[in-house]
Amino acid sequence: MSVEIEQPYVYQRREIVEPDWTRFPGWREITADQWRDVQWQRVSCVKNIRQLRTVMGDLLTEEFYADLERDQAERATMSMLVPPQMLNTMVSEVTWAEGRMPAAGEEFTRAFYADPVRRYMLPVFSDRRTDWASHPYAARDSLHEHDMWVAEGLTHRYPTKVLAEMLPTCPQYCGHCTRMDLVGNSTPTITKLKLAGKPVDRHQAMLDYLRSNPGVRDVVVSGGDVANMPWKNLEAWLDQLLEIDSIRDVRLATKALMGMPQHWLAPETVEGVARVAQKARARGVGLAMHTHVNAAQSVTPLVAEASKAMLEAGLRDVRNQGVLMRGVNDTTEQLLDLCFALSDEAMITPYYFYMCDMIPFSEHWRVSLSQAQHLQHSILGYLPGFATPRIVCDVPFVGKRWVHQVDTYDTERGISYWRKNYRTSIEGEDVDVTSAEYVYYDPIDTLPPSGQEWWRQHAAEQQPGADQAAYEQARASHAASVDQLA
Repeated sequence: MSVEIEQPYVYQRREIVEPDWTRFPGWREITADQWRDVQWQRVSCVKNIRQLRTVMGDLLTEEFYADLERDQAERATMSMLVPPQMLNTMVSEVTWAEGRMPAAGEEFTRAFYADPVRRYMLPVFSDRRTDWASHPYAARDSLHEHDMWVAEGLTHRYPTKVLAEMLPTCPQYCGHCTRMDLVGNSTPTITKLKLAGKPVDRHQAMLDYLRSNPGVRDVVVSGGDVANMPWKNLEAWLDQLLEIDSIRDVRLATKALMGMPQHWLAPETVEGVARVAQKARARGVGLAMHTHVNAAQSVTPLVAEASKAMLEAGLRDVRNQGVLMRGVNDTTEQLLDLCFALSDEAMITPYYFYMCDMIPFSEHWRVSLSQAQHLQHSILGYLPGFATPRIVCDVPFVGKRWVHQVDTYDTERGISYWRKNYRTSIEGEDVDVTSAEYVYYDPIDTLPPSGQEWWRQHAAEQQPGADQAAYEQARASHAASVDQLA
């Protein structure tokens, strides 16, 4: 006998579909074979407003293009780069609330403004806040990854783990990118940093460091996005990495599994992944892929096919690391819909949702710590434990912390204090990391009126934390070695 009990969230398995790209005027003649071709996807990416107009035809109003143009000129920290695969998930009969394509003009434009994927891939000026466009403590390298480089592009923040930034480009550029100071092309707002060394020299220096530091067992291979690295070069580097005895886990970071699944479905790529996976398995090394999906509508049959192809090639797991953003996935329903789409249809394990980092012009995306805690509570109990994502705050100078690990939290002023149990590569023995407090800040507009008024009066005079002097000293001593790496 079945018993129906009303629940806050009602689970139902939803069929995933590939939206019909021919609904866009510029793609009416594109065939299924072309759509599956990774080269067509790469050359057909939307890189500017003129190309967006060509694809959209008369669907969007002039007001939208003006809004987008102003953002590109005054606010954007990332240049425009949207693959057809991603653009095709915006505003379709599948995602539009009324189950049909909205009419061209004002109706379609309203739907486009509201679309979750559009909100972070094609941000417009009217999306951004005008009261606090950036937090007073926003920073280009908000996580201080460059301060922790032990070789150019190799961040050693955690005791046993490193991040290898192999290259500074991606197949797609997300507006909220935490590495906006390095990744992608310069914008009118942000002049990007450049990697100084030749790729072959940088990659060799990373391997040399790992060989000489057997305490590191886990390498996240990222960038940028490894899908932009020629496979033969990536495979050659991974082969050398897998020969280092101390390495036990390798994770390939690629949003392109969702943004351009055609890359990971290309036969030569699948065959290459299988070779690397076989070598990893023979050595007892865990080889996994981490992707970045923020909205359920992004999980399409091609994404599912690419994920399953990676698993069949021998990867241990495919996991998702999303970013929690207002207007994208900041409700219980949106998060659970996404997690079930990933798990049920694409065999992708929901793993993390990061709170959006404190980069410039990101306040309209960021949520408060209290909201993140509420969302973590609200999604518990629906998913299997191994597939229940942790919502984490990436605390500057610390790293990932589960949102309920906060030590103390001033909710009026939106200031949270955190602790950690290890040293990063820039901290000497003179820094007492177990007693120091590390600070994170809520978006000011989410605070009560008294808290917002406090920030208006004190923003210019506040200091990041009592431990800042110690860090500045550590960073200064580290600067010389960083310069040498360049």
